[in-house]
Amino acid sequence: MGRRRKRVATGDGVPSPRKEEKAPAPPRKEKKKKTDIGKVFINISIGLCIFSLIWFFYALYMRSSLARRVVTLHPSPRVLDANSSSPAVSPERYWGSYRPQVYFGMKTRSPRSVVTGLMWMHQFAEMDGNLRHTCEQGDHLLGYGWLMHDGVSFGVQEIHDRDFTLTTEFVKRMGGDHGGDWTWRITAKQHGTALSTPVVSLMFYASTDGQGSLQAHVEEKNRVSSVTGTSEELGNFKITFGKPTAGEGASAKYARYNFLQTRSPGLDKLTDIVKNSLNHKFIFSPPKGEKRSYFAVDTYKVTNHQNQQNDPKMESDFVVHQVTVQTPFQIEVLFESGSFRERPNQLVGSVLTDELEKRKVAFDEKFEATFGLQAKGFTSSHIKFAKAALSNMLGGMGYFFGPSVVQSVYNEHPVLYPEGPLFTAVPSRSFFPRGFLWDEGFHQLLLSKWDTQLTQEVFAHWLDLINIEGWIPREQILDDEARSKVPSEFIVQHNENANPPTLFLALQELLEQLDAELVSSQTMLPFLRKLYPRLQVWFEWFNTTQVGPVPNSYRWRGRDKDTNLFLNPKTLTSGLDDYPRASHPSADERHVDLYCWMTLASGVMANVARILGEPHQVYENTHRSLSNNDLLNELHWSENLHAFSDYGNHTQAVSLQQEKVFVPPGQPRHQFPVARLVRSVRRAPKLQYVNALGYVSLFPFLLHILTPDSPKIEHILQAIKDPERLWTPYGLRSLSRADPLYMKRNTEHDAPYWRGPIWININYLAVRALHHYGSIEGPYKEKAATLYQELRTNLMNNVYKQYLETGYIWEQYNDSTGRGQGSHPFTGWSALTVLIMAEKY
Repeated sequence: MGRRRKRVATGDGVPSPRKEEKAPAPPRKEKKKKTDIGKVFINISIGLCIFSLIWFFYALYMRSSLARRVVTLHPSPRVLDANSSSPAVSPERYWGSYRPQVYFGMKTRSPRSVVTGLMWMHQFAEMDGNLRHTCEQGDHLLGYGWLMHDGVSFGVQEIHDRDFTLTTEFVKRMGGDHGGDWTWRITAKQHGTALSTPVVSLMFYASTDGQGSLQAHVEEKNRVSSVTGTSEELGNFKITFGKPTAGEGASAKYARYNFLQTRSPGLDKLTDIVKNSLNHKFIFSPPKGEKRSYFAVDTYKVTNHQNQQNDPKMESDFVVHQVTVQTPFQIEVLFESGSFRERPNQLVGSVLTDELEKRKVAFDEKFEATFGLQAKGFTSSHIKFAKAALSNMLGGMGYFFGPSVVQSVYNEHPVLYPEGPLFTAVPSRSFFPRGFLWDEGFHQLLLSKWDTQLTQEVFAHWLDLINIEGWIPREQILDDEARSKVPSEFIVQHNENANPPTLFLALQELLEQLDAELVSSQTMLPFLRKLYPRLQVWFEWFNTTQVGPVPNSYRWRGRDKDTNLFLNPKTLTSGLDDYPRASHPSADERHVDLYCWMTLASGVMANVARILGEPHQVYENTHRSLSNNDLLNELHWSENLHAFSDYGNHTQAVSLQQEKVFVPPGQPRHQFPVARLVRSVRRAPKLQYVNALGYVSLFPFLLHILTPDSPKIEHILQAIKDPERLWTPYGLRSLSRADPLYMKRNTEHDAPYWRGPIWININYLAVRALHHYGSIEGPYKEKAATLYQELRTNLMNNVYKQYLETGYIWEQYNDSTGRGQGSHPFTGWSALTVLIMAEKY
């Protein structure tokens, strides 16, 4: 049935006119729009640009943020309050001999202290102009150092120059608001071997350090009777110079006087200023002697280029009082604080003598009570030596303030660390008059026996330098004076580099004193509570940045990368600079000494956490894992060597050879580079044990990680006792005589350092370990006890003998002759001889 088209009616019901009907058009296909590829590309490009800009600025921000981390201090509360060293909080320690780099001088524990010091010259000597001031090995003194020093209130030092000896003494007296008064007494006596009576010029000086002022008060004949001054930390003060006499109560001797009052651009320039002011026009004319010209300070003007940034505010007042007098003589210098209101008398003459005698008696009594050497039967000469060793460490305490120079991989150039103080002992007044992180742990093993409060302060100063990452700069070079003694290549500290955490050794000692109730828990526990957050982040920094290639292994960062110039690339960060490691530094290395330090540190951390009631399980687990002798053997025991060893990319077929420099025919040789010694590798390295027998091999034994029944102890004791390996009549050598690198130079300029010589810090650990294993039950108890007595005797006898013969305690000792060598005096860790004598471990 067909469908009818429906008609649409109009509004009035009349049909609309009919239109011609057309066939419906077929549906139109919409034309597809062409994609505008150009616009898409532009949009994508814009998006990528925006993303790149965002990423660029984010990367800049992150790099800037990471770059700032190296100089961002840790946010936990400081262990020490900002005013902890102030005279209000610690008046007895405010003034001190805190300038270890000079032969004699004092300053306060404050950022910009007024400093005082002594220079001297031997007039009419063969070498004119022989000015002594900073401790220099090149001065070739017959010996110098503190004979007695209690670390707080007094000290007695002898300085043996060529024809005379200077004795410098000081005593402090508490009173007032700025650390009280002090007096120096300088005594000069000629040697019996002197060909003529020496005439000596003493130059007493005072200098401000950018703040405060000084005024010299000059009498007739150019004699400075006193210097008055003022500074923010000291208020008003007066320094009075006595006249030289032949001794206490004697009349004044003939003397000539000169003075210099000028401005100094820095404390590191004081010696140069005096040298450049010297004039030979002055006449020394004693009543019964010939007239002779002598050197004396005259005039000096600071030039603009010497002044830091030409800023007059940075200049310091500098006053020098010179006294030229014939030996023997005695001179006193008196410092009086303006705030000392009820002074009973002046600390001079017989009053000073009485005070000195009281302090000496108290020192002797405390020394015997602490170390008991007299009770052990040591001679008076041995005891005098031991007192000098301790006193030199105490007299070598320094107070430094300023910024380190540091760098991370995120810094294009070195940057300045935040300014801060550091109160620390120094290894050597002549060569290393600054703070070293791994040395300080050894220093405090001795000082903690003498003065626990001192050790806590030093500990706090070091840990307060930690940054947000948990890193402490390993070498502290904090001011211009310190930097003037350091080669430029060693000044910048890199934040990926560690140093052995020996402070855990000292902390272990403090915890043992706490357990034995030798120190008060009321003072120790608050100290540990403040220290703990910083110890945590320090330990964690080691446990993350120094990890090795396999679980539970560790690797020192910072090895020398230029393998072409070193027989064996150095590892300064380990403290054992040129000790043989893997010949080709790589990320595959495992270092046994660092493994052992971390074992010690984890155990101490667990103990501290337990004492404080803090969660300790993580540290306990780490310590339990690392103490597992099976794991230690798996990672570090070399069956070929029968010793513990490093592991890495190594070959022993290396040597230093003269570099070949091609000189074209007819060309002058001097126009071409000097031939150097470069390393020749005769056999390619491979991953293996390094197999160097020496100090590193002993670390599991030295730090008591081996169980008493470990069969590895037998091999270690055999190596210790073998003269062809480690044993000598003077102590244990650092590297076996059989090792290919024994006593080999590392470069044409670097003599062997840890490749044979005897070092007292490691020998102390060896004696301590032998005492430990010789005192507990085990199959090696008797043998360890016998070796303990022999090694202890050898060390004591040799260090003492060299002190008597040379006047010094030394950095290291020759393994063939026992002679002292290296820097001297070295009364840092070499002073541990006192603990060996006292058997205090």
